[in-house]
Amino acid sequence: MNIIALKKTPFLLLIVLSVLLIQCATRDTISQKLVMRYNAPAAVWEETLPLGNGRIGMMPDGGIDTERIVLNDITMWSGSEDSAAFNPEAINYLPEIRELLLSGRNLEAQELMYRHFRCGGQGSAFGNGKDAPYGSFQMLGDLHINYRYPQTDSVSFYERTLSLNDAVATTQFIRNGITYTREYFASHAHDVLVIRLTADQKKSVSFEVNLSRPERATGFIKEDRLYMEGQLNDGYNGENGVRYLTQLEIVNNGGNLVSSGNALSLSDADEAVILISTATDMLDKNHISTVEQLSVQAKSKYYDQLKYAHIDSYKEKFDRVALNLGKQDNITPTDERLIRFQADDDPAFAALYFQYGRYLMICGARESNLPLNLQGLWANQVQTPWNGDYHLNINLQMNYWPVEVCNLSELNKPLIDLTTSLVPSGEKTAQTFYGAEGWVAHMMTNPWQFTAPGEHASWGATNTGGAWLCQHLWEHYAFTQDRAYLESIYPVLTGAADFFLSSMIREPKHGWLVTAPSSSPENAFYLPGKKEAVYVCMGPTMDVQIIKELFTNILFAAEILGINDETTAKIRETIPQLPPMQISPDGHLQEWLEDYEEVDPQHRHVSHLYGLHPSNQISPVTTPDLAEAARKTLNRRGDAGTGWSRAWKVNFWARLHDGNRAYKLLKSLLEPTSGNEVKMSSGGGTYPNLFCAHPPFQIDGNFGGTAGIAEMLIQSQDGYIHLLPALPARWTNGSFKGLCVRGGAEVGATWKDGKITKLTLEAKTNNTFRLKVPDHAIAIKKNGKELSVENGFVPIGMKIGEKLDLDVIYPA
Repeated sequence: MNIIALKKTPFLLLIVLSVLLIQCATRDTISQKLVMRYNAPAAVWEETLPLGNGRIGMMPDGGIDTERIVLNDITMWSGSEDSAAFNPEAINYLPEIRELLLSGRNLEAQELMYRHFRCGGQGSAFGNGKDAPYGSFQMLGDLHINYRYPQTDSVSFYERTLSLNDAVATTQFIRNGITYTREYFASHAHDVLVIRLTADQKKSVSFEVNLSRPERATGFIKEDRLYMEGQLNDGYNGENGVRYLTQLEIVNNGGNLVSSGNALSLSDADEAVILISTATDMLDKNHISTVEQLSVQAKSKYYDQLKYAHIDSYKEKFDRVALNLGKQDNITPTDERLIRFQADDDPAFAALYFQYGRYLMICGARESNLPLNLQGLWANQVQTPWNGDYHLNINLQMNYWPVEVCNLSELNKPLIDLTTSLVPSGEKTAQTFYGAEGWVAHMMTNPWQFTAPGEHASWGATNTGGAWLCQHLWEHYAFTQDRAYLESIYPVLTGAADFFLSSMIREPKHGWLVTAPSSSPENAFYLPGKKEAVYVCMGPTMDVQIIKELFTNILFAAEILGINDETTAKIRETIPQLPPMQISPDGHLQEWLEDYEEVDPQHRHVSHLYGLHPSNQISPVTTPDLAEAARKTLNRRGDAGTGWSRAWKVNFWARLHDGNRAYKLLKSLLEPTSGNEVKMSSGGGTYPNLFCAHPPFQIDGNFGGTAGIAEMLIQSQDGYIHLLPALPARWTNGSFKGLCVRGGAEVGATWKDGKITKLTLEAKTNNTFRLKVPDHAIAIKKNGKELSVENGFVPIGMKIGEKLDLDVIYPA
C-alpha cells in the first residue's frame, strides 16, 4: 500500500478520515488554537522545535538547503550497574565524622568526607560520565537532509510552526514560485517519526538523506533502507552497553530513489514521506524486531491515517485542560512574543507557555518508559550537561510537579516505577554507608539505580533524595484516591522511613533527632569566626521537613489501610523529637540547626522552603508566623537565579498568595536569553524555542513554570479547593477547565474583573469536597439554589462521574 497515495484512497477510508477530522475540529472548539511560529530557520539548537511521543523524538531546524534534525530516544543511556559505588570503607569513618559534627568541627568532618565518605569508583565523573559506569543520557543521532531545487532563487514567505493542539510541526516557504511544505510529527499512535515533504508543483521534491552520530555508530544501506546501529559504552568498554538500531525508509510518490554510499537520494518526486523507526535494548530485548515491525505497520497506512491517528491519540491528553487568559496571537513570531512579553505583559503568552509545558510533558513522557531526565527527552550531545541524569535535590521532582494538577496523572508512572526500582540498591547503600535499615538515595541517580553519596560531599552528601521521591508517590494517591495503589507503594514509604528511624542521631544542644552527616543542597555556610565554605552539617531544615512529611504521610496511609505496627509506633514516637522549624533573630527561616552566615545569601537553592512548596507545612492560613518568615527568606534570597530556581520561586510566592510577586518571577523566568555557556552564577531565562535556560537548557524550569501558573490558579494542599489563590492583577479576565485537585476532582472556573463568576466540578472519586467561598462572594448557587456555607466553606458531596455547574453571586 502506498503511504502517500491519498488520491487513490477508498471511499470508506475517506469517511473514516472525515470522522477523525470532525473529532479534531470539535476538540479545537474547546481549546484555543495554540501555535508557535518563527520566520527563519533555527540558527542554533535552542531555536529548534521539539517533537516526541514519550519514547522517541526529533528537533528539526527547518533549514532551506540543508536541514539537521536531531533524533532522540529516552533510553539512549551509556553506563551500567556500578558495584564499585558501594564503598565498603566509608562506614569505618562514619563514627568519627559524626563525633566531629557533634563537637562543632564541621570543616574537619567535611574534609574527612571528601576523602572517604563518598561513593567508590568514579561516581558521576563530576557530570562527565558518558564513558564511566555511571553513564550519560545521549542524543540518538542526526538526520541530515540536503535539498535540491530546480533553481536557487531567493526564498520568500518562510515560516516554521509548531501546533501545540496537534503536536505537528511544519516548515513552509516559496522558492522559484514553488511552495514547499514539510510536516513533522513523532507518532503517538504508531510510534515512529514521520516527515512529509511536498511541493505544489509536480516533480519538485529532490533531496538526499543520511544518518550520523559523533561516536559508536555504524551506517549501512539494505534494500533501499538506511540503517544506523551501535552500542554505547557500559563504562568498562565491555559488552553490556545499550545497543540501538535506527531504520529510515523513504516512501515516494513519483521520482527516482537510489542509494549511494550511506545515503539515500530521491529526485523529481511529487512528494515523499520519511519514516524513521528506532529502539534500544535497554527496555526491549527484541529491539531489532521492534524496529522492523513498527516500520512495516507505519508503511501499511496512508499518510493521513498516520497523521490523524497521531493527532487523536495526542489530543486525548492535551485537550483535558484549557486555559484562556485572552486572545491568542498566532501570527507574531514566538521569539518576538517572548521579547515583547517583558513590556506588553500579554496574558495570552503566559497561557501559551503553560500549555507548552503540558505539551512537553505529553511528548516527553510515556507510562511504560524512563522518567523525564534533566533534558526531558531532548538532547543534542553525547555528553549531555551533568550527564542528563536524575538530580534528586530538586530537578527530577520539579519535572513532575505539573503532572497531577494538570490532568496527566498517568504520566507519573515512570517516576513511581523509578522510585520503586531504587529500593534494592538503596537498601545496600543504607547498610554499606550507614549500617542502617531501610533504603536511601542521595543527590543523584540514573537508570542503573545509583543511590550512593556523590563523589563530592559539597553536593553529594544530601541523603533525602529518595524520601523526596516518596512525596510524589503520596501525591499520586492524594489526587487519585486509589487505595490499591496506596497499598502497593506503602512498603516503599516505610522502607524510606526505616532508614531515618535507624540512622538519625541526637544533636547535643536540644537532644533533637537529626540526620548526620548531611547538607542543605549545594549551599554553604561559615562557621563562627571562620571564612571557609562548609557544606556538611547535621539536620538541615530541608531534611527535617522531608522526614516529617514522609512520617506524616505514612501515618495517613496506615490509617487508610488499617495498619498499626512497630513502624507506625516508632514514627509516632519520633515525630515530636524532630527539630522544629526555627525563625532567626532577623525574622527569616533558618536553613540549618544554627543560624549560620551563608556564603552566598542569594544562592539559587532555597531548599529550606521545601515546607512551603512542594510540601504544605508552611501556610499563610495554618502557620502565619512561618509564612512570614518564608516571605522574608525569599526577599533576602532575591528574585534572581538560574532557570529552575526562578520557577521554584513562582511556586513559593503563589503558595504565599502573592499573585503579583509570583507573576514578577514568571516574567523573570521568561526573560529572553541566548547562548549555551554553563555559568552557574549567571541568570537563567528562556531560549527562543521556550526551553528553559539553566543555563544551559534544563527542562525542569519549563515544568516548574507550568506548575507555578497552576498554583496561581488553583490550590488544594490545605484540605480544601482554593480558586485563584494568587491571581496576578494582569490576569483580570479568564477561564480554565480540567485542572485537578487533591481528593479526586476536575475543576473549571471563569472569572471577570478578578472575580469568579462560574465554576464546575467533576468528581473522579466518591468524596466530599470543601470549596472555599471566593472573597466578597455572598452565595454559591446550584441550579439557582444556594448551597450551605460553613465557616467560609461549601461542603459538596459527590459521586464518581457526577458533574456540577455552580454560579458565584456577589453584592449588587
